[in-house]
Amino acid sequence: MKNKGSEKNKFSLWLLAWPIFIEQFLQFLLGSVDTLMVSRISDNAVAVVGFSNQLFNALMTLFATVASGAGIVIAQKIGSRKEEEARSVAIIAFNVTVAIGVFLSILLIAAPEPIARMLQLPDELIPLAKVYISIVGGGMILTAAMAVLGTAIRNTGNTKGPMMTAIGMNFIHIIMNYGFIFGAFGFPQWGLTGVAISTVISRLLATIVLFVIFLNSFQRKIGHRDFKIFDRKLFKEILAIGWPLGVNSASWVFSQLAIFSFLAMLGSTELAARTYMNTLESFCFLLGFSLALAAQIQIAHLYGAGKTKEAYHAVFKVLKVGLPLVIVNAFILVLFGRNVLGLFTKDVDILNLCTSLLLLNLLLQPGKMVNMAIGNSLNAVGDTRYTMKISLIFMWLIATGCSYLFGVSLGIGIIAIYSCMIIDEYVRGVLSFFRWRGRKHLRMKEADLQKEREEQQCRCNEGMASPAL
Repeated sequence: MKNKGSEKNKFSLWLLAWPIFIEQFLQFLLGSVDTLMVSRISDNAVAVVGFSNQLFNALMTLFATVASGAGIVIAQKIGSRKEEEARSVAIIAFNVTVAIGVFLSILLIAAPEPIARMLQLPDELIPLAKVYISIVGGGMILTAAMAVLGTAIRNTGNTKGPMMTAIGMNFIHIIMNYGFIFGAFGFPQWGLTGVAISTVISRLLATIVLFVIFLNSFQRKIGHRDFKIFDRKLFKEILAIGWPLGVNSASWVFSQLAIFSFLAMLGSTELAARTYMNTLESFCFLLGFSLALAAQIQIAHLYGAGKTKEAYHAVFKVLKVGLPLVIVNAFILVLFGRNVLGLFTKDVDILNLCTSLLLLNLLLQPGKMVNMAIGNSLNAVGDTRYTMKISLIFMWLIATGCSYLFGVSLGIGIIAIYSCMIIDEYVRGVLSFFRWRGRKHLRMKEADLQKEREEQQCRCNEGMASPAL
């Protein structure tokens, strides 16, 4: 039996957060080095990678429904001492997610050009996009497997396993990228095609490692026969939390994809500028995002254990640390961002656009931090329908609709698009804050616990009375 003290420590915010931060930092490093290396091929190659990644993120929402929902249910089950149910949830989520990944891989291998054209990619980028989408997209099954395996492992309280895997994957990917782009270490000089192959190989190796960790993540080791498990009741629990999460995630990603399409209408310069800004922005909220994700795991565990007061206050601890961090990081980018961008591109038009966006980033990041922290906390207690509703309404009305109106139709351009994204973050952040203050799901949990205690007391009273009958 697990030691309660050690389990409590395992689910402490700091012990959960620091490995997630290192993992996210390495992913950021991977993306930055990727962009830097690809920029040595051409700015068009950078635009293709940025555009393709938005497409992949959009498609990932199809399996994020199951993976994200399962992660929260796993943490809740472990918190309520239902280890076997947590194990079954993880297996069911893995099977379903990988099946979706297989379907997406087939789709992207079969139709990369029609997909790129449908999303308004400029004609000059189509040849590069066909290659990159078909190769990296063909490995979508690996992306799906990594997502569900990493989520399941982290929500058992083991955030170090995915971190160590990320270290190895990043190292291999960077070495192979360098080899394929510059023809080093005996690699053929295959440019963007080589970058795509490098991505798939590094993800394959990471998937194998995560799978081995996954098999040993629960009290009872998972064997090959266990993958036949399918419990409808547990799957319904996953979907009850997961489908609004999936819609919410899809809303954000497809909104971003639509915005990238708007930028493509403006031109490849704007598209490349946004891709470079995505890389720099990641620097701002890495630690904040890590704290928010750790808080989600911790709050789901506390919620499952019935510790509603601790769960309520946990999010405010995150905001006290996270908000100053993202603001300071955004100021650092204003001071040094243009110099960093100079490592990626020498195009003056792109650099000028990015310099303007760096100032707007000062306003964007605090809103994003509030959304990440409170939105994740609402999701952790099962209030996923609310976050879904506000995403569907305001993300599409403000971030997407107004971006097209002011950025494209009225011709104001990328500055208007960025401003609309900022307003959307603040509107949803404020609404999420007041929802959390209302404690709706926490009060429901408290009522359920009180009812259970009363029923248990009744059974005890009946047991004590029966001998006298």
